Amino acid sequence: MSFAFDLDLLRTFAAVVDAGGFTRAAERVHLTQSTVSQQIKKLEANIGRTLLLRDKSTGGIQTTEEGEVLLSYARRLLATAEEAMDVMRKPAAPKTVRLGVPEDFAGRRLIDLLSGFSAASSHIRLDTVSGWSVELRRLLDVGEIDLALIKREPGDGTCLANWEEELVWVESMNRPVKDDETVPLAVFPVGCIYRERAIRFIERSGRRWRIAYTSQGLMGVQAAVASGLGISLLPSDAVLPEHRRLTAADGFDPQPASELALVRGKLRLSAESRSLADFLAASL
Repeated sequence: MSFAFDLDLLRTFAAVVDAGGFTRAAERVHLTQSTVSQQIKKLEANIGRTLLLRDKSTGGIQTTEEGEVLLSYARRLLATAEEAMDVMRKPAAPKTVRLGVPEDFAGRRLIDLLSGFSAASSHIRLDTVSGWSVELRRLLDVGEIDLALIKREPGDGTCLANWEEELVWVESMNRPVKDDETVPLAVFPVGCIYRERAIRFIERSGRRWRIAYTSQGLMGVQAAVASGLGISLLPSDAVLPEHRRLTAADGFDPQPASELALVRGKLRLSAESRSLADFLAASL
């Protein structure tokens, strides 16, 4: 006949052994002495073995050989049950969402937004990596990130949300570039949409160009333009007071807007990733 160990009976059994008797055990487990006695009898009946020998003259007890064996298992079962309860009482470990952001977009405003999301979503751990859109696409494809904000040509594939990004030509306010046949450019590395747009436009206009300054970060390009090292094509919100906007009168026609898109990888989005996506769609 099969049976399952009753943890309450095992707890009472261990208490009787530890206390050295039924009376003191009853105090420990907050039961009456008669209830403790009944529970030990029930445990012995379930197992079909005598576990305790009672000394009626002294009120003490002694474990049988079977009782010693069961006591060892009882302590382990009770410890495991207590450990399980401790784990279940603790809050669930936060689920991780991995987000990729553009190298030139990881500024204070985005950081503040992501910090606000993390503070309001304690059940989600946000891991953020910055990089160029080409690299972020690769990370999405291999499943190393869940979501990414990328710069791209408008409508270049599906997305969860997208925002138009106005682009403007800029040079230094105080140190304008000399008017010569070769246009010096302050740009981001190969693969950046701003760099590709700038070079393509200048080539179509019949002028020559050279890379005067390359930087991985937005601040580097902004500083290079401000100091007069070169001309650049930047998002309008990246224009500094030290910059002067160039127009068609300067030989730099307005450029169509680019696009900031929130895209996902090939795997199905988790509820946590969807929560971040919804937050970004509403906040950016």
